[in-house]
Amino acid sequence: MNLVENQAKSHGPDASAEKPAPTGQKVINLALQGGGSHGAFTWGVLDRLLEDERLSFEGITAASAGAVNATVVAYGLAAGGRDAAREALRLFWKRLSDTASRGIMQPSFIDRAQGNFGLEHSPGYLMIHTLSYFTSPYLYNPLNLNPLRQVLEETVNFELLRQRTAVKLFLCATNVRTGKVKVFRSETIDVDHVLASSCLPLLTQTVEIDGEAYWDGGFSGNPAVFPLVYECGSRDVVMVHLTPAERPEIPATSYEIMNRMQEISFNAALIREMRAVAFVTKLIDSGRLADGKRMLIHLIEAEDVIRHFPGSSRLNNDWEFLTHLHNIGRDRADTWLAENFDKLGVSSTVDLEEKYF
Repeated sequence: MNLVENQAKSHGPDASAEKPAPTGQKVINLALQGGGSHGAFTWGVLDRLLEDERLSFEGITAASAGAVNATVVAYGLAAGGRDAAREALRLFWKRLSDTASRGIMQPSFIDRAQGNFGLEHSPGYLMIHTLSYFTSPYLYNPLNLNPLRQVLEETVNFELLRQRTAVKLFLCATNVRTGKVKVFRSETIDVDHVLASSCLPLLTQTVEIDGEAYWDGGFSGNPAVFPLVYECGSRDVVMVHLTPAERPEIPATSYEIMNRMQEISFNAALIREMRAVAFVTKLIDSGRLADGKRMLIHLIEAEDVIRHFPGSSRLNNDWEFLTHLHNIGRDRADTWLAENFDKLGVSSTVDLEEKYF
């Protein structure tokens, strides 16, 4: 039994029991994007949303770092409710930072002096980045060592997560052979499913589950929204958007070009789904789809923040950087709640045509 479950147990035998939503509480779904260390922004958003007793959570769809956050939250809710979920998130990110502090991917004194949280002058980052051009993780990491596995296993009791569902969990991965999105659900999820959703193939070996090979869910759905449409009753989807859809400058260096290629790739599937949602909404409004389900889309985004960080910052797990992003995420969520809470269940708070067309 880990720290989160110990804390839940100390609050009594029913601390982890799922309770019905109080009258007047608004039920929402969450859609969490990936982004490596930038997922600490999502940690901050979730920390603030979990604090608000006016909200209840039905489903979470997520990919990559979003899948990590989603899994930790779902486990915390199952183990001991909101406070346990908040503590599990804090514990995960602190353990991840502590583990990274003993690795080779450290910001150099030049990186720290520049103040943009990049790793361009980190010897460890430069070595891995260079190796990824000329070889693969099957050669430079033949033992398939992945510190994320250990941190997840130390933080999450996956057996409890599968047996005591507090929220519907949908983790997105990409089938390497077919290129299609694969959605893993609460009752099957273990550490390999989370690693599959966050598998960047130039950095970690392909994750195999039941004879199929999987890469990061961001390639095919970042995240996929359709599970929330078909398998959840709530129409409200609060999306935490990390990957910049737009950049005013044209990338020129190889670092910038590769970073922008990944951003475009990781946004493509989401943009297609949001366009489909907008199209269905138009059909409903025009009366041509009387029985359609109108989804209400909301957005808490970090695009303007992430644009100022170099792509290498996605691998920076320095505690100062993670807590910086966490604090920004909490502030953004607090502002969003103040401005938009009353619109939940009533209308979307993002113009889909303006945002995604």
